[in-house]
Amino acid sequence: MTIATERGISTERSTVEEKPKHRPVRTVKWFIIVGVLLALLVGGLVGFNAFRTKMITQFFANNKPPPATVTVAEAKSEVVPNLLTAVGDLAAVHQVNVTSDVSGRITDIMFTAGSSVKADTPLIQLFDAPEQADLASFKAQATVAQLSLDRAKQLASRQFGPQATVDSTQAAFDQANAGIARTQAVISQKLVRAPFDGELGVRKVEVGQFLTAGTQIVTLTDLSMLYLNFTVTEKDSGNLKVGQTVRILVDAYPGRTFEGKITTIEPQIATDTRNIRVQATIENPDRILKPGMFATTTVVLPDKPPVVTVPETAVDYTLYGDSVYLITEKKEDDGKTSLTAVRTFVRTGNRIDGRAEILTGLKAGDRVVAVGQLKLQSGAAVTISPDPAPPIPAQLPRN
Repeated sequence: MTIATERGISTERSTVEEKPKHRPVRTVKWFIIVGVLLALLVGGLVGFNAFRTKMITQFFANNKPPPATVTVAEAKSEVVPNLLTAVGDLAAVHQVNVTSDVSGRITDIMFTAGSSVKADTPLIQLFDAPEQADLASFKAQATVAQLSLDRAKQLASRQFGPQATVDSTQAAFDQANAGIARTQAVISQKLVRAPFDGELGVRKVEVGQFLTAGTQIVTLTDLSMLYLNFTVTEKDSGNLKVGQTVRILVDAYPGRTFEGKITTIEPQIATDTRNIRVQATIENPDRILKPGMFATTTVVLPDKPPVVTVPETAVDYTLYGDSVYLITEKKEDDGKTSLTAVRTFVRTGNRIDGRAEILTGLKAGDRVVAVGQLKLQSGAAVTISPDPAPPIPAQLPRN
């Protein structure tokens, strides 16, 4: 019994000792199998992604969008008007607030508000009865003095009277005439007249009102000719000369242009703004321009050398710079010619009558996209539309 037990125990120990020898081999095989499966899975995923990327790239490479239809304009070399723009206001050449030099009660108003009057037309009559009485008195004194002077001269010529009598009567006569002149001057002040030809404004007085000296009666404005006052910068002042043509636009008459001539250029430049004041004279035969109107001013300067211009719609103005889409020709492998639009940055100048000056970036004869830039990217294929570019409106829209 004891021996059998020991053999059994030894047999079990040998079995336990043999099993660990086979476990490492089975584990390695398991890891190898799992690794191969993972490698196949990862390789399949990578291959599928590469195949998908290749197919997508090939699809987009072969699936090009159709050429965009655009309207094309040709860059031209032309002489554009050399204009200097500014803002100004209109002022009357002759404008005054009609007032009285003396005080008095109004007895008669001899004008109609808003009417046109000539120079020296009576407007207001103040009460002048005392002055008229004084005038009659001085005239009577002058008559008596004249008679006394004539008699004194006759007696003195015959040696019957002294020269002192002649001198005293002459002084009395002169004094009476001086009284007449003074009284007539006061009477003339009581009758207010128009100082020049013009149009009257709103009446601000009434009959019977006591008018103090300096009180405004009515405005009088000569509308036949107006001043245009505007300012330009110190840099532009060297281009201005007396006699140059000035064109103005006013909001009251949109689309209508008025012309005048520069008549005065201020000889001093303002130290605070570094601007110079300019005055032009504008004829107003229709009397439609009014003093105080705001005016958009354009000074016609001497012509500059020819510059390259394109339609203003062809220029794309952005914060990063101005650009145009330049049409370029490209030959394909099959021998056909295709057109592409390439964004080209340019430096622009003034914009006049719907065209923009191109200082650098283009040359005369280049074709640019005038309509249809919003659907383009640089290098996009295009086709030229047979329709011409839209015409420039004769009158720009106003808000």
